[in-house]
Amino acid sequence: MLITVPDLLTKEQVAEARRLLESAEWIDGKVTAGHQSAKAKNNQQIAEGHPVAKEVGEMILRALGQNPLFLSAALPLKIFPPLFNRYSGGQNFGTHVDNAIRQIPGTPLRIRTDLSATLFFENPENYDGGELCVEDTYGVHRVKLPAGSLVLYPSTSLHHVTPVTRGTRLCSFFWLQSMIRDDGQRSLLFDLDLGIQRLGGELAGNETAEKTAVQLTGVYHNLLRQWAEM
Repeated sequence: MLITVPDLLTKEQVAEARRLLESAEWIDGKVTAGHQSAKAKNNQQIAEGHPVAKEVGEMILRALGQNPLFLSAALPLKIFPPLFNRYSGGQNFGTHVDNAIRQIPGTPLRIRTDLSATLFFENPENYDGGELCVEDTYGVHRVKLPAGSLVLYPSTSLHHVTPVTRGTRLCSFFWLQSMIRDDGQRSLLFDLDLGIQRLGGELAGNETAEKTAVQLTGVYHNLLRQWAEM
């Protein structure tokens, strides 16, 4: 399941985040790559734990916690602190799969990477290339979103970033552990939740429809209760 979350950050938040990120020191992006990914990774990154990364990361985490679409799609249990990268001058990231387990820096905590996320800080027309290409059973999905929008996709997916041949691609990326480990189960719950919301909104005041919505809500929570890992 690949989900786009439009306008996670406002234009004002994007502008403030860009101002902070442009003032930070950038290092070789291989510092957070695994053995396999390091061979394919060619970009720059802000060091984990950098004050700017923490400040902008907290902005992102607050926005995620207030976004109904993200919460419904991800059902997050743990979120890795957001990281930041940029590509320019032909830089790219070859095909790879994300590490299954990530340790949160400075803590003994580990998360299982069920979902990967990329949040864009530059509008598509300002750079050439830089598409995030995610492979699944239906083919390759090419993603290049407006500034402030986020894409969420299974961490089990093979994916790559095409070379940036003009301008700069500036993004945040992070991983999360969902309460629902299985992507198929998570997709079913997401579709059910959207259907319940649509039913409640379109047929408000219809007694039969409202009873149906309550029944479906019960099904949703009983499935969540059965499948969730805490």
